[in-house]
Amino acid sequence: MSDTAQDPRPFGRLPRIGEPAIPFRVRTTMGERTLESYRGRWLLFFSHPADFTPVCTSEFIAFAAAWPRFQAMGCELLGLSVDSLFAHIAWMRSIRSEFGVEIPFPVAEDISMAVAGAYGMIHPADADTATVRATFLIDPAGIVRLLSYYPFSNGRNVEEVLRTLAALQETDASGLSTPAGWIPGADGMRPPPVTIAEADRRDRDGATAWYYLPVPPQRIEIQS
Repeated sequence: MSDTAQDPRPFGRLPRIGEPAIPFRVRTTMGERTLESYRGRWLLFFSHPADFTPVCTSEFIAFAAAWPRFQAMGCELLGLSVDSLFAHIAWMRSIRSEFGVEIPFPVAEDISMAVAGAYGMIHPADADTATVRATFLIDPAGIVRLLSYYPFSNGRNVEEVLRTLAALQETDASGLSTPAGWIPGADGMRPPPVTIAEADRRDRDGATAWYYLPVPPQRIEIQS
């Protein structure tokens, strides 16, 4: 069974970046999991439309291959769909036998659609109850830091998920923002100045523009 704690948000309203993640309790292929099970670590919580489908299978194989990299970054994975636990088990065993890939993370059932509804994983315009490809990155404090949605027909880019996780962790560690296409080790960006004096100082220091100041990670000096 799946359930969510009482939450004031209406069914299907998308959780927002910066809000606490909605509590849940689910049965998975590796036993019961709750949101609190992941407290203190990052969580990639993602839904897929259906078991035994080609795009979903490709995604799970890709996530399994990247599993050690997520673990090295302190991030757990939890998949979910409205399929039953028994369908999940059969699919995981099929992936193992047909592709030689062991899925190292749990997959949750949500037959009641309670979790999928609370997280906005079922979109009203869809013709059935299958979940779209929703992705949530939840930080160690239980705060939603990223959400994205892909349609049924198109798989996610696991490298982009890893890149974004690294960017969020860089921002938390240094206070820097990350520019377009940022990769670990590349320059970050100082937040824009909030006083004329700081803007003028950046001009004197040779910034490209007073609002555009790249900073190498090894020279991080965040001003209060």
